[in-house]
Amino acid sequence: MTHRLEDAELLPVVDSEDRVVGSARRDEVHQKGLRHRAVHVLIFDGDGQFFFQKRALYKESSPGLWDSSVAGHVDAGESYDQCCLREVAEEVGLVIKKVPMRLFKLPATPITDMEFSWIYRLDTVVPLVPDYVEMERGAWFSVNALDQWIEKRPEEMSTVFRVIWQRCRQQGFIVSG
Repeated sequence: MTHRLEDAELLPVVDSEDRVVGSARRDEVHQKGLRHRAVHVLIFDGDGQFFFQKRALYKESSPGLWDSSVAGHVDAGESYDQCCLREVAEEVGLVIKKVPMRLFKLPATPITDMEFSWIYRLDTVVPLVPDYVEMERGAWFSVNALDQWIEKRPEEMSTVFRVIWQRCRQQGFIVSG
C-alpha cells in the first residue's frame, strides 16, 4: 500500500449531529467510515459558466471523475468557512477574503463518504489558476451543457457532485443562462 502525504492529515471526527468528538488521520477516517467534514464550492464566471474539475487519478475517492469546482476536507481545528477559503486558494489560486454564499449542507451518509458537507457558490470574474497536482484538469461549461452531460453520461461524475447539482437545480440555486 502506498502512503500519500494527505493520508496523515488530521481531520475532525464528528457525531451524528456534526459535533466534534475527536480527530483522526485522514486514511483512518476513511478506512473506518468515521463521520467527518468537507466543503464543496461551485464556481461560476461572469457569463454563468461553471468551472468543472476532473479529479486527479491518485485521489482516493472518485479518481478521474468530474467533481465540484473545489472540494476538500475540513482540517482538525478548522471551521467550514476557513476550509472553504483555504481550498479555493489551494485548488484554483483564488485568494478571497469574504466567504462565498452558503447554499445548503449535506448530511453524512455513505453517498457522501460519511462527510457532512457545506455547499458554497462563488461567482467571480477573476481568472482561475488551477493546481494540476490537485486536479487532472478543469474546464468551463454552460449549465445546459452540464445538465445534458449528467443525463447522458452520469458515470463520468462523482456521485456526490450529481447529488449536489440536482439539489441546486431543484432549489433554484443554479439557473440556465
